[in-house]
Amino acid sequence: MLGTDLVVQSWTMGDILPEELRGLREAVRAGTGFAGWHGGVVDAFRQATDYHQLVGGQFAAHPGDLVDHTVEVRPERADHPIVTGISSIRLHSEQYWAMTDPLVDVLATTTIPRRPEDPWSEPVTCPAVWTRTWGRGRVFVCTPGHQTADLEIPGLRQVVERGLLWAARER
Repeated sequence: MLGTDLVVQSWTMGDILPEELRGLREAVRAGTGFAGWHGGVVDAFRQATDYHQLVGGQFAAHPGDLVDHTVEVRPERADHPIVTGISSIRLHSEQYWAMTDPLVDVLATTTIPRRPEDPWSEPVTCPAVWTRTWGRGRVFVCTPGHQTADLEIPGLRQVVERGLLWAARER
């Protein structure tokens, strides 16, 4: 995998063997790009904490199942090549409550409202699109994208396409 330009992760849940994970981490560290969207990247290998460290975050929940929501590009990151020209994306899909580490570069967020029946006390703003570096490799994560129709939304499709290109090894 050391010569691979980009690994597109698309495996929800499941297990990864220690030697497979070690190879992935070493490849990304050496410059292989790593990217994905939705559960295929942040809801994979739930027991593999080293995988979550590489990705920079993990799925926690999607309250309300399919809901109307907005992904908002952070104004201070609006010049990043993945989100340039996009300010917000409206979706009717799963809205991910994701937990991330402080070393990710959050490009866009989504706010999960607090409904009367919810146990949390206020709206929760979660990262929805982020990047990070891992050694010489780049990692791109986009939490939206549950349904094929989501990728037909121009803004989301652009974010995913640009994110894949951004993460790919530079030659």
